[in-house]
Amino acid sequence: MRYLLFIFIFLCIAGWGSFSFFSDESTIVGSPGWIVKESKLIDAQASNLDPTVLKISLTAYLKARAQGLDQKQLLTVIDYSKPSNERRLWVIDVKNTKVLFNTWVAHGKNSGGLKATRFSNNAHSLASSLGVFVTENSYLGGHGYSMRIQGLEPGINDHVYHREVVFHGAGYASGDLLKSGGMLGRSWGCMAVGKDIIQPLVDTIKDNTVVVAYYPDPYWLQHSAYLS
Repeated sequence: MRYLLFIFIFLCIAGWGSFSFFSDESTIVGSPGWIVKESKLIDAQASNLDPTVLKISLTAYLKARAQGLDQKQLLTVIDYSKPSNERRLWVIDVKNTKVLFNTWVAHGKNSGGLKATRFSNNAHSLASSLGVFVTENSYLGGHGYSMRIQGLEPGINDHVYHREVVFHGAGYASGDLLKSGGMLGRSWGCMAVGKDIIQPLVDTIKDNTVVVAYYPDPYWLQHSAYLS
């Protein structure tokens, strides 16, 4: 009897295999339970972020992180299914489960008007691109303080660097514009945000963090290596 009791105590402390007897599945980063728990905590801070979009973005984030990306544990989500007059960009501190930013972001001129409906990976398309990206360095360019990105999905967004699709500030991407026009202006495919937010935003997410630009595109949802 004492021998059996000793075995039971040992299993409780050391765990059975890689799974602790007392482990809470929701604490295992990357597990379905963890995604559900993380989503609920984020939803409490950003109720305007669709839960399905968040779960898809977290799934993509985990795949990208498994490839060695994002040592800062930050995730930027852009939901292009929302119109441009809504705050549709969020920056999430995944490690501490905090929403750091929620702001407006413009889409490409040839992606649509109030709503984006067309996306492209082609040069000179003047359209936004979907999918999973990684941020690069900041720089000073024609739009002022900006940040380059790399597309991680061949055929979906891997031309964005050479297309010079970047994060930059723009007067037409300010929330103040909505009072008169009802929608943001449009970029040439860049993720343009308000001039007042661009520097703190870029300084937070630059240098190897994950960005997920969502739209319910059937091909992307079915074929992305980051969503399977």
